[in-house]
Amino acid sequence: MGKLTLILGGARSGKSAYAEKLALQHNSRVAYIATAQALDEEMKSRISLHQEKRNQNWQTLEIPFGIGQIVQANPPSVDLVILDCLTLLVSNILLKVTSDPDTPDENQAQDLVAEEIASLCQAIQRSSSNWIVVSNEVGMGLVPPYPLGRVYRDLLGWANQELASVADRIYLMVAGIPMRLGPEPGDDS
Repeated sequence: MGKLTLILGGARSGKSAYAEKLALQHNSRVAYIATAQALDEEMKSRISLHQEKRNQNWQTLEIPFGIGQIVQANPPSVDLVILDCLTLLVSNILLKVTSDPDTPDENQAQDLVAEEIASLCQAIQRSSSNWIVVSNEVGMGLVPPYPLGRVYRDLLGWANQELASVADRIYLMVAGIPMRLGPEPGDDS
């Protein structure tokens, strides 16, 4: 069973760059799971920049949701999997079930996110590869002034907690500096 590293932080805190740095340090065969969807021109540009900077030897899998099921059905033959990012994964699921941002179906979104995270955790735990999962820490900011934002914040906060509960290492990124959280009692690493 591989190990899970969870990297949390705010927007532009250096999460993705640190995940890629860790991958390069291990000189591993890497699968990079990208969850972003090019739904507008700005996002297309952002995705393009990420692709240009990414190591060309890495296998890229563009999976907006259903990651656990897909990876379990077709496990990549790699040493390390980077999932970048959980933030967009939860957003993709929420937007899939939301037709009106003023009245999001919180229960349906909660159920789908719970299924996604349970499947992802199962895939990680069954994998022989190490995993690095990148996610935004959204619980330190302002309370969003609209219902969809509050539901999203709550769902992502819960998803982060679920992954943190099974992670071997957790880092919080601040201004490009990784801060290791923990260790738990009995952790000798």
